[in-house]
Amino acid sequence: MTSQTPGDCLFCKIAAGDIPSDRVAESERSIAFRDIRPAAPVHVLVVPRRHEPTVGALATASDEDLADVFRLAAQVADQEGVADAYRMVVNTGSEAGQTIFHAHVHVLAGTAFTERKMV
Repeated sequence: MTSQTPGDCLFCKIAAGDIPSDRVAESERSIAFRDIRPAAPVHVLVVPRRHEPTVGALATASDEDLADVFRLAAQVADQEGVADAYRMVVNTGSEAGQTIFHAHVHVLAGTAFTERKMV
């Protein structure tokens, strides 16, 4: 796993407003913004403001921050008009496809997903 600190973390810089993003929602604990390389017509990242490398680490560090990420993801799905059919994906570790080591959830929708077509 590649270690990133808040000082060199892309998502920390986006959450702080230091790097622009197409922000679609936010709460006191989390932000949501469109992925710059979408894998589906709706592809939004939901990121806690707190820096933890993975969702598992976030769960250990703060139940409140973890719950807020999932609440905001549901809010995003509702805002985007896809609350009846969306997928949430969490990648943990580089072999699973995680490239930014700051906990985050992908909200994907706007296409038909099957067991064989995960994204």
